[in-house]
Amino acid sequence: VVLAYTMPFWVLLLAWPLLGERVRGRQWLAVLLAAGGLIFILEPWRLQSNLVSELLALGAGLVWAGSAILAKKLRSRVQVDLLSLTAWQMLLGAVVVVAVALLVPSRPIAVTPYFVGALVYNAVLATALAWLLWLFVLDSLPAGVAGLSSLAVPAVGVLAAWIELGETPSATEFTGMLLIIAALAMLCAFALRARRRPALARS
Repeated sequence: VVLAYTMPFWVLLLAWPLLGERVRGRQWLAVLLAAGGLIFILEPWRLQSNLVSELLALGAGLVWAGSAILAKKLRSRVQVDLLSLTAWQMLLGAVVVVAVALLVPSRPIAVTPYFVGALVYNAVLATALAWLLWLFVLDSLPAGVAGLSSLAVPAVGVLAAWIELGETPSATEFTGMLLIIAALAMLCAFALRARRRPALARS
C-alpha cells in the first residue's frame, strides 16, 4: 500500500515533461505535507516484505500514474465521454481479471448473499463509480493536484476502520490524517485563488 500510494508523486514527476504542469512556490509545501501524512498513516517502518512484492507495488503506483497522464492527454485531444471511457476500461479490465482468475489455482467460490453483496459493491461502487469520479476529478483539475487528492483514501480508510470496526487510530495515524487534510486544504485554497485572479482581472 505504501509503495502503491506513491502514485501522486509519480504523477507530479510525469506531468511536468508530458503535460507541462509544474509544481510552483507554495504548492511544494502541500506536497511535503501530503507525503509526510502518507508516511505517518502507513508507517512503512513497521512493514516487512520481499523485493518482488515491493517492485510489484511500486510498479502498480507507476502504472496508475501513467494511466492518469494518458487519460489527461486523451481528453485534451479528443472529446471522449467519461461514462463511455469508464465502461470500456471496466470491460477490458474485467476480461483480464477473469482470465487470471481462471488460470490461478484457488478454492471453489462459495456463492453466499454476503459474497454477492461484496461483489456488487466492489464492482459497481468501489470500482466503476469510483473510477468515473476519479476521471471527472482528473478532467477538472491539474493531474498533480488530482493525484494528491487521492491521498484522502488512506485517511478515510483509517477513519472508517475507527467508525465501523472500533480500531482507534494511533497518534501517528492521527498526525498523518491532519497533515493530509492540511495539504488538501492548501491545494483547494490555491486553486480558488487562481480562479479568482482572472475574474478580478476581467472586472
